[in-house]
Amino acid sequence: MTSPHYGILSFATDQTTPPHIAAAACEAAGFESVWFPEHSHFPLASGGWPDGEDIPAAYARTIDQWVALGAAAAATSTIKLGTGMCLVPQHDPIWLAKQAASLDHLSGGRLLLGIGYVWNRAEIEHHGIDFLSRRQRTRECIEVMRALWTDEVASYSGSHFQFSDSRVWPKPIQSPGPPILIGAGAGPRTIADLAAFADGWAPMYGRNDITGQLAAVRAALEEAGRDPGAFDLSVFGVPPKREAIEEVVGWGATRIVFGAGGADESALISHLEAITSELL
Repeated sequence: MTSPHYGILSFATDQTTPPHIAAAACEAAGFESVWFPEHSHFPLASGGWPDGEDIPAAYARTIDQWVALGAAAAATSTIKLGTGMCLVPQHDPIWLAKQAASLDHLSGGRLLLGIGYVWNRAEIEHHGIDFLSRRQRTRECIEVMRALWTDEVASYSGSHFQFSDSRVWPKPIQSPGPPILIGAGAGPRTIADLAAFADGWAPMYGRNDITGQLAAVRAALEEAGRDPGAFDLSVFGVPPKREAIEEVVGWGATRIVFGAGGADESALISHLEAITSELL
């Protein structure tokens, strides 16, 4: 069994280690990837998680994801740079395609595009978008971006987005674009999207039923004529404990992503050292 890559989700806010410092520390510690979250704002009407758990106050303080990634790209040279997750249906896909392509171009092809459908109903509705349209908008956004990334002259006509023949550069260094990983529980509609257009699945350890859904995901890939062995499985939020790591390795994970933060660089480095000690 191939050993997985190890990554860090750095929940960058105005009160934590700045993203360029966090990314450089993760690279120096030998991690394969660093990921930054996204929330435009945090409506007070959001309530809690679906399971009733309170949502941390840090969700209102996140650094803009693409600014964080740009800073991280400038401060590093090899570590992969991930969106964990990009809330795609809240974006204009033409602008998002430009941002992703620019980041991939400037970083030398290091972008990993983790995407989410949006779980916070109030947040997406504040953007003037119907919560129930988010899955179709996500699929169309991906189609728009891939057209802009690969076609010399691109156009698109969908239910939510339309544009006539257009040229756009830069193109991503990675072809046909950065890998797209869907971060969501794998119900029937998500499984259909995983098989149709995704390069990987990025579930949350302890929050999504990974063991119960993994067989269904792989069966859908086979039915679509795709190789499950070439499909990325990146498990987020894994506790930095050997028994949890061994469990996820047993699932055939491509990547294990731990959470790590700290109010300053020394606290972050101590946290990274504690994680790496469990990997030896």
